[in-house]
Amino acid sequence: MSSTTIHPSHSLEDRDPYLTAETPTATPSIIRASALQLDGNRGRIYGPLDLDIAPGTLTLITGRAGSGKTSLLLTLVGRMRANRGCALTVLGRALPSRARGVQRRSAAVGIHGLDDLDEVVTVAAAVREREAWLAPWYRVVRTPDDDHVATVCEPVFGDTPAPAAKEFVHELDEADNLLLRIALALLSEPELIVVDDIDSLHDTDGRRRVWEALHGLTNQGLTVIVAAASASELSRLGWAQLPNHINLSVNH
Repeated sequence: MSSTTIHPSHSLEDRDPYLTAETPTATPSIIRASALQLDGNRGRIYGPLDLDIAPGTLTLITGRAGSGKTSLLLTLVGRMRANRGCALTVLGRALPSRARGVQRRSAAVGIHGLDDLDEVVTVAAAVREREAWLAPWYRVVRTPDDDHVATVCEPVFGDTPAPAAKEFVHELDEADNLLLRIALALLSEPELIVVDDIDSLHDTDGRRRVWEALHGLTNQGLTVIVAAASASELSRLGWAQLPNHINLSVNH
């Protein structure tokens, strides 16, 4: 994978705020940003960043706690606004003016309070709820059986057995819970998915399963952006190419 562009703010050509002599035009970027920055009441949250992320790639955002990882993820999927005047285009749409279109074509997973699953319902109920939300009002959405749950989970779980339809969400281990949330997010057929706090999974094998699943999704053309505290674990996965890497700590 090619490296993600990240460097200090600079002036670009007036005719196209993202076009430079070194920027290839043959493959449109799925995310382009110039001087992307967010400030809060207590100071800088992240940035400034220049980003150029190609479709079908895996990008890792790292940084210590408070470095703005979650805020950046939410900005890139149109759910948080950067500072006024920042240039940001996602999926061909300028943000924040066309945020709704970006929200429809993207998904955010692993962000507390945004995609949490009800722990006292079954996996089947969680799948049905998401499918009912996405279905036209006139379509009857039935509670799925094991086969249907397996079909929903297969793009993410791969050869790993999917949870049983009657299994309760609270019975899932951390990795299966996150993988299920990713599978549910894919039901809306997003082109871009962001996943937060992957290293909160305590089990090393579980984290490896999630990383491999996300890597597999990029092979299907999905653009994936993941936030973690550090990139040290990726060197042990044995991949021929490591993901693009954005280190927010260097900007604080």
